[in-house]
Amino acid sequence: MALIAIAADKGSPGVTTTAVALAAVWPRRVLLAETDPAGGDLVYRSAAAHGGVLDPNSGLLSLAATARRGLAAEQLWDHAQPLTGGLDVLVGLGSAEQAAGLAGLWPTLGQAFATLAESPNGAADVIADCGRIGVDSPTLDLFGHAALVLLVARTEPEHLARVRDRAGALSAKLHGSQRGAAAALGYPPIGILLIADPGGSARLAGQVNDMLVASQISARVVGTLAHDPAGAEMLSGRRRGRLDKSLLIRSARQITADVPQRYGVLR
Repeated sequence: MALIAIAADKGSPGVTTTAVALAAVWPRRVLLAETDPAGGDLVYRSAAAHGGVLDPNSGLLSLAATARRGLAAEQLWDHAQPLTGGLDVLVGLGSAEQAAGLAGLWPTLGQAFATLAESPNGAADVIADCGRIGVDSPTLDLFGHAALVLLVARTEPEHLARVRDRAGALSAKLHGSQRGAAAALGYPPIGILLIADPGGSARLAGQVNDMLVASQISARVVGTLAHDPAGAEMLSGRRRGRLDKSLLIRSARQITADVPQRYGVLR
């Protein structure tokens, strides 16, 4: 089992929706962790399993206090809450100002997320919603512990240019080289997940891969998640309907079937 870190460069490509959708259909037990330093969204958009609201004080913020005294992976469950439907979530910070309380703790959290797989009590994969990242983002300290880093991007030209540049910079930081064959062997691998209309998505993914190869950047498109506003509203509980039949969830199932096998994250 593994830590899967999901992030974006700029704009609003839907990192949280992507993380929730993938976690909802992940083939093994999973913990969804909101690790965006700017603050989490699930307290406002999702209901707890008991029908009420999620507790904003039980999650990443309470975990930070524990982590300062050392953190065993199984302690993550002490701060997790179940959503309606049963998905376990580690609720994120309430605001960007609270991120100062996690200074120096991100590597500790990354280690705990990565080793939850080895816990004798409650082993699980962790999908981390890291929000938007830049050159100085503290969540970059999580990435070195990940089995896979997924960068989410929409398909407008400016979004593709930004994700190409972010993937190159991230490869340089994680792999020690931005370009060439050495970077292609780097670990953790960097994947790009496109948010796209279903029609023509395979052709678009091929074009983006060609762009990455031409730029000698060690990242590849791992799949496309359907741009499905209605499905996203159903996922958050704001709209009724057959969520399992939505384009969003159907495309998420395809990704969770392909990615673990392609990258060996479910060994």
